[in-house]
Amino acid sequence: MPINIPHNLPAKEILEKENIFVMDELRAYSQDIRPLNIVILNIMPEKEKTETRLLRLLGNSPLQVNITLLRPTTHESKTTKKSHLDQFYRTFDEIRDKKFDGMIITGAPVEQLSFTEVNYWDELKEIMDWTTTNVTSTLHICWGAQAGLFHHYGVKKYPLKKKCSGIFQHRRLYKNITLLRGFDDIFNVPVSRYTTVKQEEIEEIPNLTILSTSDEAGVCLVASNDGKRIFLTGHLEYDEYTLKEEYDRDTSKGISIHMPNNYFPNNDPTKQPIHSWRSHANLLFVNWLNYYVYQETPYIWE
Repeated sequence: MPINIPHNLPAKEILEKENIFVMDELRAYSQDIRPLNIVILNIMPEKEKTETRLLRLLGNSPLQVNITLLRPTTHESKTTKKSHLDQFYRTFDEIRDKKFDGMIITGAPVEQLSFTEVNYWDELKEIMDWTTTNVTSTLHICWGAQAGLFHHYGVKKYPLKKKCSGIFQHRRLYKNITLLRGFDDIFNVPVSRYTTVKQEEIEEIPNLTILSTSDEAGVCLVASNDGKRIFLTGHLEYDEYTLKEEYDRDTSKGISIHMPNNYFPNNDPTKQPIHSWRSHANLLFVNWLNYYVYQETPYIWE
């Protein structure tokens, strides 16, 4: 089944060219189906690219999914046109009285700031508290995962000596966890961050389970025991060119940064990166939608 998005959202044309089944709201309203309602808090700078990456994965499911895009009101985006935000995005005040089956909180390039220095931190805390009663399951990504771990469980983030960037092998730690159903024992995950969380601190929290780790990149996936909160410290939603775009952006600004690990063939940035994580990205999102959202959410919210 398709994802239901506004008929003129720029991502729609891109996804249709990739043969991703999308449906605009006019057609969706004619179907007598209880769709899943997913809200995406998009705090990435280039919002249109992030929309496309996430919708590509959410659309690869037999479930019909309605998408609501959410932005913080306490932060003014410098890289997304105001007209795009006004047309396609809602504010928290507009949705706070609604119930959602699932939520995604994206990453943001603010890892080097303390949480309290982020200008939308108070608003984000309010949203994360709201998910406890108004969302069946929330998927936190990268900085969003660090923010969620800190806010809900007090898990701190720590600066790295250098940016952790590249494609890293991760281990599946459990074979009977539905979120990782179909996963290989070893799988690749793109990582792009300046900070990390400590495995031993998470292990001390009874309500959290670490599902996968990497010798090089550390903790990857963490889940609360009730499945209401999923934390992904990497970027499985990235496409094959995202790390290249970040690397080119930083080098063009004169930032001293090393080449992403295990990314360019023969470490040659002129060669096309190999997309080696696509299948596991699709598996993660489909498993989350099925086992943690669809199977758990009530047919009618009360």
